[in-house]
Amino acid sequence: MEVLKHDIVILGSGLAGMRAALQAAKASDGKLSIALVSKLHAMRSHSVSAEGGISGVLYPGQDNDSVALHGYDTAKGSDFLGDQDAIEILINHAPEEIKLFDHLGVPWNRDQKGKVTLRAFGGMSVPRTVFAADKTGFFMLNTLYDNLLSFPSVKIYHEHIATKLLIKDNKFNGIIAIDMATGELRAITGSSGIIATGGFARTYGFTTTAYSSTGDGIALAYNEGLSLKDMEFVQFHPTGLIPSGILITEAARGEGAYLLNSRGERFMSNYVKKMMELAPRDIVSRSMVTEIEAGRGLTDKRYGDLEFLHLDMRHLGEAKIDERLPMIKEISMKMIGLDPAHDLIPVRPVAHFTMGGINTNIDGNVLSRTGKPVSGLWAAGECGCVSVHGSNRLGSNSLSQCVIWGKITGNLAAQNAAKKKALDNAFINKSLSGEDEKIGLMLSAEGTNPYEIRRALWRTMDEHVGAYREAKSLMQAQKKIADLMKKYKRVAVMDKSMVYNTNLRDTIEIGNMLNLASVVVECALNRKESRGAHARREYPVRNDKQWMKHTVAAKSGDKIKITYSPVKITKWKPEERKY
Repeated sequence: MEVLKHDIVILGSGLAGMRAALQAAKASDGKLSIALVSKLHAMRSHSVSAEGGISGVLYPGQDNDSVALHGYDTAKGSDFLGDQDAIEILINHAPEEIKLFDHLGVPWNRDQKGKVTLRAFGGMSVPRTVFAADKTGFFMLNTLYDNLLSFPSVKIYHEHIATKLLIKDNKFNGIIAIDMATGELRAITGSSGIIATGGFARTYGFTTTAYSSTGDGIALAYNEGLSLKDMEFVQFHPTGLIPSGILITEAARGEGAYLLNSRGERFMSNYVKKMMELAPRDIVSRSMVTEIEAGRGLTDKRYGDLEFLHLDMRHLGEAKIDERLPMIKEISMKMIGLDPAHDLIPVRPVAHFTMGGINTNIDGNVLSRTGKPVSGLWAAGECGCVSVHGSNRLGSNSLSQCVIWGKITGNLAAQNAAKKKALDNAFINKSLSGEDEKIGLMLSAEGTNPYEIRRALWRTMDEHVGAYREAKSLMQAQKKIADLMKKYKRVAVMDKSMVYNTNLRDTIEIGNMLNLASVVVECALNRKESRGAHARREYPVRNDKQWMKHTVAAKSGDKIKITYSPVKITKWKPEERKY
């Protein structure tokens, strides 16, 4: 065991984490020591999988677009649960971030005159999504990574899985992590910390997200008694490839692809005639589920038991697909042997993005269970709920959120770290010894196979906590997850070695997912209305009088304590959500 000392510790190396590291390095002129900690190689962070693009009003007036219209679309898309002061930050800062990435080297798609091209995305009134083919996340992350390498003050800890946040007296001191290469337990300390570990959609089995998207940072905050916000809101993306769940980007529909049922009908005209396939994701996903439940879905033994619908891209033509959607073509051909230029692609709604996460203020400062900011600790990106997306995120707003709050938290973390606050070394050493003992107990235990618990969790979430929800099914999920949590207390790590013990890593992640799944179900049971991605069959309408409020959840012993906080309304008054 060792203690590694830095000024700033950033947990997570996706777009939010890397953007925060770059900003902190620039703000401090390279004088602060920054640790960027990733449980993967940093360039394998899930941001690399973002396909469609990043939103921002680059050309005000074009197609009658404006920053205010972007704000209205975002507030309406959130079903008016998004905090509008945060939305205003997003819409005002997005264009400058897009231009920054242009200067850093991201190859945005451009027209023949060199002008950055914009594409349509669901819930957006006009095209305002900037893109780099269908590999936007890869190009943005790779550009950040290359730029970070020029700062000697930034130390990247690849393949270190965090097991604990070091918080004492409401003050951040660092983290404890396992170095996967050696199995060594390390305290990585600093007076400023940023959690940027992404979302938790991997609590579902059928999901677009990587196996690494287990919400570790959110779970670590929850374990320390910090509050989580709006955890019931899980976004289902309309087009997950059958049978894997791999994302077929919304950009496919933005470029003009159609959704078809078993009769070959372009059925979205029956639900949202004006916007069709480019309605917000929650609406399109529920429309697809309704089609399947009405018997207009398809099955194919080659793809297992899941019913599906078709995505038709054939009319786009091979040249356009090769220019704008090359990765989608590659994925479809490699995974199921179908060419979207000539074949219908089987898709169905799939768990994709988690609007909820660590409760923060507008600056990303993490809040305790009492609502007091934790000194020196911020959260950015999907893991932090500011809340800019409310109950439903519009496609391409996620990358804007990541880089904007990455910048904000990077600046604030650098300002705080420059004060050189003393850390509690006795507490750090005691916590390190305690974690070492805990890991030792996990390795020596005999009992349940963790992968059986994970399979059962995935099945439970897929079956009972989907695009439509009802009390009976949610209570079944609640009981099943409680049973799995009891089994987890006797979980067995079969691999007893320490070098690259992926069995131990997986077991830690499973514990995190169980905790988060239990919070999702509890919050979903409590919210007795339908709003955005949370659709209750017993309560089919939005109820602003009783439920125009954020759900705040915190750990209280073995229980989950739920309270509520107000939604911030500035410019856009709640209205009926019609498209």
